[in-house]
Amino acid sequence: MGVPPASSAGPQMWIRGPASQQSAQQPAGQPVQQPTQQPVQQPVQQAAPAAAVAPPGTAVGAVHAAPAAPAPRAPSPHRGERIAWVNAHGGGGASTLAHALGGADLGTRWPEPADGEPGDVLLVARTHAGGIRAASQALNALRMGDHPDGLRLVAVVLVADAPGRLPRQLGQRVRVLRSAAEVHRVPWVPAWRLGDEVDPLPRDVRALAALTGGPAGPVAGLR
Repeated sequence: MGVPPASSAGPQMWIRGPASQQSAQQPAGQPVQQPTQQPVQQPVQQAAPAAAVAPPGTAVGAVHAAPAAPAPRAPSPHRGERIAWVNAHGGGGASTLAHALGGADLGTRWPEPADGEPGDVLLVARTHAGGIRAASQALNALRMGDHPDGLRLVAVVLVADAPGRLPRQLGQRVRVLRSAAEVHRVPWVPAWRLGDEVDPLPRDVRALAALTGGPAGPVAGLR
């Protein structure tokens, strides 16, 4: 918006407004008396209500937000099981062994005894370098208390990842695990690789039934 142009009443009439009739009739040389200005009454503003002061560090909107109700947890399907099979890594073999010998297949998570899941744990890993390393890390987590309350490690179960004897380096790592926990070995079973049933189960697998109290029937696949 441009500056308004000047008029004949003076170059700054757009600021002061037109001269009054009194000032126009004033004789020359006499000072012009300015009209007395009445003070402008400012509207009275009512004080706004004091806002609630949030504690330092409170997130925006958290003062008036109602606390969210915790979602109800579904009952665990493993309530009442005697023992839990836990993979130290994916594909360790917990599902196959749980199917063969009974117990809860927890995948790669620790059980929650507070929810009724078994507190006794069989930790499962394959005998390749990554599997033994994952088993060692899981044992360290148990030692450091990084797990739900009420857990008890029963044994580490090492499932062969290939036929034949372990290489010397891997055998040394297994001996280190034996110094920290009870270790059971499960041999290489070719039928499990093809997804076929195995009957009878290998002797070393049947020996684990003493730990689980479950059946030692035929089972297919290694998961």
